[in-house]
Amino acid sequence: MAAGEDLSGGLEPVAVALWPPGEAPPAFQYSPDNVAGADGDIDPTEITFPGCSCLTSSCVVHVCSCLCHGENYNRLCLRPTDEEEEYARPVFECNAMCQCGESCQNRVVQRGLQFRLEVFKTEKKGWGLRTLEFIAKGRFVCEYAGEVLGFNEARRRIQAQTSKDSNYIIAVREHLHSGRIMETFVDPTYIGNVGRFLNHSCEPNLFMVPVRVDSMVPKLALFAATDISAGEELSYDYSGRFHNLPITNREQKSLEEDNRLRKPCYCGSRTCASFLPWDSSLFPTPDACSGSSP
Repeated sequence: MAAGEDLSGGLEPVAVALWPPGEAPPAFQYSPDNVAGADGDIDPTEITFPGCSCLTSSCVVHVCSCLCHGENYNRLCLRPTDEEEEYARPVFECNAMCQCGESCQNRVVQRGLQFRLEVFKTEKKGWGLRTLEFIAKGRFVCEYAGEVLGFNEARRRIQAQTSKDSNYIIAVREHLHSGRIMETFVDPTYIGNVGRFLNHSCEPNLFMVPVRVDSMVPKLALFAATDISAGEELSYDYSGRFHNLPITNREQKSLEEDNRLRKPCYCGSRTCASFLPWDSSLFPTPDACSGSSP
């Protein structure tokens, strides 16, 4: 790819830069949005939500049906969870069926990239992603987009991996008030966006929030956890615990038992856990993989 070219091929509102010149990551198909996985179980492009009937340029709380859980954004920044709120608030943006205008303040993640980002070669972590401009705390940075899979296909793909393969599949579990757990599996290995280049950090500067626009299939949106300077590498906690509930004793024991199967972490933070996060529900057990690690 020549200098000045756009890694997204013009599919993003802002061009995605690449460094160093003359080098490029392994080929993949760029898609700024989620797509249906090969198993065809879930169609993330389907519109199932009804739209609001707000005949204004921007929706307001107590009037807009999309804002029944409260205001989501304040001047493009994600509104922080109140201290008295026990759980994270669900985020629903206005959608394709809404009567409000495209300038509505409740349309943020669906607009795509708004900052100049660069995919670059790191020293130990393969390819990474950094920002070329300042990003304020709370701003939407990018989505983690790819194929949306069902559990069986996600597990099949992970169990087919070898120790040399990079794992891009993410499993997001949302605990609903009803007690039910909603799972979303996204794999940007073959089809994905710039989010696939984000590395893990034990002290990340981004955090992930499931944001729903047209249906219950969420967009896995990454927001700035702090002010981020130009040139700084972007990262998030692969375990999802940053800005979330603390780890339990039972889960800690499970992680310690699985350390022999996990890959080393090179984030370099003061609180580095030495290993990348591990999801034992998707990865094969030692017996199942005959001694080989994922």
